[in-house]
Amino acid sequence: MVARGAVAWRALERGALGRWLRKVAPVVVPVLLAIADAVLVNGLELALELGVSVVAATALLLRRRFPLLVFLFTLPGLYIGYIWFAPMIGLYTLAARRPGRARLGICAVLLIAAHFFPYPMSDFELTAYRENTLVLIDACVTSAAPIALGLLVRTRRELASRVEDLTRSLRREDRLLADRVKTTERARLAREMHDVVAHQVSLISLQAGAVQVSTADEAARAGARTIRELSVRTLEELRHMVGVLRADGGEAAEARGLAPQPDLEELPRLIEMSALDVTYERGVVAGASGAKTVERAAFRTVQEALTNVRKHAPGARVRVRVDPVDTVDTVDTVGGERGARTGPAGGADAGRADTGGADAGRAAQGLRVEIRNGPPDATATAPALPGGGHGLVGLRERAQSLGGTLEARHTSDGGFVVRAEFPYGAG
Repeated sequence: MVARGAVAWRALERGALGRWLRKVAPVVVPVLLAIADAVLVNGLELALELGVSVVAATALLLRRRFPLLVFLFTLPGLYIGYIWFAPMIGLYTLAARRPGRARLGICAVLLIAAHFFPYPMSDFELTAYRENTLVLIDACVTSAAPIALGLLVRTRRELASRVEDLTRSLRREDRLLADRVKTTERARLAREMHDVVAHQVSLISLQAGAVQVSTADEAARAGARTIRELSVRTLEELRHMVGVLRADGGEAAEARGLAPQPDLEELPRLIEMSALDVTYERGVVAGASGAKTVERAAFRTVQEALTNVRKHAPGARVRVRVDPVDTVDTVDTVGGERGARTGPAGGADAGRADTGGADAGRAAQGLRVEIRNGPPDATATAPALPGGGHGLVGLRERAQSLGGTLEARHTSDGGFVVRAEFPYGAG
């Protein structure tokens, strides 16, 4: 029963009624207390005293906006109606919101005077030393208590604000430290990539150049020339990537052109140098969308898919299609679907293979890339290339980071298909 009551109370606090009460109560409750004080002290018979006291209590509604004026407005209630709550609350608000030694000192003297001297002044007895001393002490305590409490609350708020600023500063320093660690790690990775990969690729390029010069076989010469071109291209991309890793900010460095920027224009060259039986069906013009990030993602998808074909399906026939789509499946930051798929300009529907050019003329909303290969040739020799399955994982992460999707699965004929869709808005 107690647990249910606690749950209900927490729900009330967090609801609209609770928020309204937290906003209104600090303003209305002091006014109600001051009015109750006025009624209890003066009763309902003393019209002047009760009226002045109620007016002083009602003025507390404006104490946050005009603290000094409201405090001065409550002094007649203390002097004539002998109320305490209204002037004490007014003085507390003044100390919490408008602190100042001179201002608080003058207001404290005014409250002491209003409390010490009786109404009317003819009732004041100068010779009543003992009674006057007790009243003066009471007036001083009545004046000092709200000032001390108001200054304490203000100091606590300032301390909380400074602690919050310090916390933000510490978090900022933590982020800077993390960025520094990342920069150091990027520099280490750059050194490792340069020392390991560049040395091996350079040896491959030198060996290919030696074969190209020494052999008389035209086919071997062409193969050696292709190997050397690929080695040079790999070294160039490696140099750019090392520059990105050594830079302070990878994205900023990429924007400045440090990283390679392959796009759809380089796909024919990539396919030509792949040494595979590839049919390329283009349904979109390179650079037509202006989304270089999307085109680069499409290029990397084709590149990784062709690499997987060489590893796992040697001798297989490959079909590469790049087409616009009207609507692309999109995913949110946690990986859930956010959009709906409509008819693509290309894809698995072979009956629409000749409509790619017409679809490219429309205002497509995205880009679809499909790489489909058949079963491997049983007579072909599979290269002993290492593979850990990280390529498709990286492609899927790249697609999701751009708001798109990637599908990779086996086909019924023993082949494999990789299909990716990217919205142009991501570029």
